[in-house]
Formats: sequence, structure tokens, C-alpha cells
Amino acid sequence: MAKAGQEIDALYQSPPGEFTAARNALAKTLTGDAARQVKSLKKPTAVPWAVNQVFWKARPLYDRVMERGHALRTAQIASLKGKKSDVRAAMEAHRKAVGEAVRRAQTIASEAGLSPDTDQLARMFEALSLAAEPAADAGRFAEAIEPMGFEALAGVTPVARPAPAPESAAERKHAEKQAEEQRRQHKEADARFKAARRELERAQERVSDARKALKQAESDLSAAQAEVDDAQSSLASTAATTRSHRD
Repeated sequence: MAKAGQEIDALYQSPPGEFTAARNALAKTLTGDAARQVKSLKKPTAVPWAVNQVFWKARPLYDRVMERGHALRTAQIASLKGKKSDVRAAMEAHRKAVGEAVRRAQTIASEAGLSPDTDQLARMFEALSLAAEPAADAGRFAEAIEPMGFEALAGVTPVARPAPAPESAAERKHAEKQAEEQRRQHKEADARFKAARRELERAQERVSDARKALKQAESDLSAAQAEVDDAQSSLASTAATTRSHRD
């Protein structure tokens, strides 16, 4: 069964277009429950396929996302319990790790002729890394996974905090101004992030187009070389015939 497990792992590393045929071929080599298990395997859609490839082909990136997600979850839970925790630093480290994993997933997918949605990739990496327990089927995902949101922290009881002392009008105004400034900064950061993501997608499309153009140019070059070879052969044959007639 260990060998069958390795062959199943290989299925999820194969190009998307080869999955079904490879799965059916593998099932025919097995019997009983093992054969039925393999036959029931679903072909991954673009997003989980790309995430699987990061797991198999760029494991350090995948592991870093999981580690940063665990650290962020731990920091958030500690904060909810009233303990000192640098949630902002953990959140930034997690965001950076997710971004790196998404870029690698997009590159691998582009090479396979796929274009998974960038936002869905980011959400799936977030969902996996912020889960209470590591995914049991890592590397074999068949469907996209969405973050659970606050329910992911179910069971955590926030600490009761003392009610703040009454504020003066000046203090309230200052607090409102700070809150407004934070909202503005958040909107600007979000806009920059979305713009950068769009630029990344456009760059990936240009890379994909360039690869296709390169393949076409190589094909044209090969065809031209074949024509040159044919012409040289024909020229050599004609020259030989001419010499033979002169002789």
C-alpha cells in the first residue's frame, strides 16, 4: 500500500491534462479497496493543483506559509486572551510568506498552461496556514479551500477588559481623528496591494505570451533549417549530376 501511496502522490504532481488517464491506469493495477480508493480520486481544479505543486516542488515556501500562519494564529489567540502579543508583526510575516507562495504557484501554473485566480490562491494558502490542525491531505488537494474567518478561533474566550474612563470632547475628537487616519492608511495599503497584484498578473501574462512566441519562433527556425538542409541536399545532388554529365 506504501507503493500505491507514492503513486497517488505522483498523480497529484502530474500535469492536469494527464491526471484522469494516469488515475485510471493506476486503478487497473490495484484490487479491492485500494483500486476503489484510486478510482474515487477527483481531478484537481486549477487553484488546488497549483497549491499542490508548491507543496511538492517548493516545499520550503509551503512550509514557511504554514509556520507563519501558525505563528499568526498563536499571536491572535494570545491577544484575545489578554496576553502580550505582536499581532501586527506576525500578520506582516504571514502576508509576505503567502505572497511568495502565490507567486511561485502562479509561475508553476503558467508553465503548465494554467491561470489560477490570484485571490483564490492567496485565500487557500491563508485557509491552510491558519487552520487549527495541519491539512491531512497536503499535496493532494482537489478543490479550493476558503478561510474560515473568526470561526477558526472557535473555543477561544476573549478576556474581559475594563470599561474605559469617560473621555473629554478633545480626547474623543483626537481618537476619532486617529481612527480616520488608520482607516485611510488601510485603504491606501489595500489599494497598493491590489495594484501590485494586478501588475503581477499582467507581468505573468506577458511572460506566458513571450514563452508562446519563443516556442513559435523555435518551430519556425526548425522549419527554416529543414528547408535549408533540403535545399543544400538538392544543390549537392544537382552539382553531382552536372559533374557526372561533364565527365
